[in-house]
Amino acid sequence: MSDARLAAQLPHTLDATDFPALGQKYQGKVRDTYLEGDRLVLITTDRLSAFDHVLTTLPFKGDLLNTLAHFWFQKTAHVVKNHVIDMPDPCVIVGRQAKAFKVEFVVRGYLTGSLWRDYEAGRDPYGLSLPPGMKKDQKFDKPLLTPSTKAPIGQHDEPLTDAAVLERGLLSARDWARSKEAALGLFAEGQKQTSAQGMLLVDTKYEFGLVGEELVVIDEMHTPDCSRFWIAEGSAERFARGEPQQMLDKENLRQWLITERGFSGQGTPPAIPDDVRVMLADKYLTAFERITGTIFPLVVGDVRARVEKNLKAAKLL
Repeated sequence: MSDARLAAQLPHTLDATDFPALGQKYQGKVRDTYLEGDRLVLITTDRLSAFDHVLTTLPFKGDLLNTLAHFWFQKTAHVVKNHVIDMPDPCVIVGRQAKAFKVEFVVRGYLTGSLWRDYEAGRDPYGLSLPPGMKKDQKFDKPLLTPSTKAPIGQHDEPLTDAAVLERGLLSARDWARSKEAALGLFAEGQKQTSAQGMLLVDTKYEFGLVGEELVVIDEMHTPDCSRFWIAEGSAERFARGEPQQMLDKENLRQWLITERGFSGQGTPPAIPDDVRVMLADKYLTAFERITGTIFPLVVGDVRARVEKNLKAAKLL
């Protein structure tokens, strides 16, 4: 039933927004952000990116990502404050403007993804000095922080060592120390809560900034776009057999691009067929419902019109 509604939503996906009355617009890979004074209106579109390319849209992706991020912002506010003021629409967050740090904080609980590819190739771009003989998808004794630069759209993020963050003056020593502590604290909270729902939070990305002197987490948190999730049941057995994990995140798209189209970021991106778009949307939907323990209402229709209506109701337009 959900597949039918996901497919029915394909013609209605939100690929862009244009609300000049909200303020100055900045368009990221997924979010359109509007700044007015110290208020931000972040609209999570249905755009889907991988390997630093915007590739297509997924039905209900913006609603699922934004609502899940809001869920996590509420669940983790006791760990570190966030920028959220209100959520007037499933894909809209109103937030406080923060002075964003120029570093992305990636926390990893397992040796997988790009870190595994680096390890397998003998590279150590983060200065981790991992021991020899580790296996793909092996769990670390404790989560590791692997920071990177925040590259403009179309460019690749650059791995950073601890020392490089400070040597380049990307953060002050104080902000670096408290951001690391916050990232690891958020990850621990995320792992605890996902585990209770039969999921594994494998790795994730955080962004932080300052509102005055207060450290806040911004952008998104623990979504299938910025995180890797595995189904917990049978995970240890799959690892022992050297089998792939069951993923509920954007890695499904990356693996499809690599295996089915031979694309990993270089050259012209391939078109994404509708059946793949629906399959990926279903992964995002499943992740949302498993993590939150709730059913997401799939209401087929014009997302842009709904967003405009709700922005007007909130007196933002």
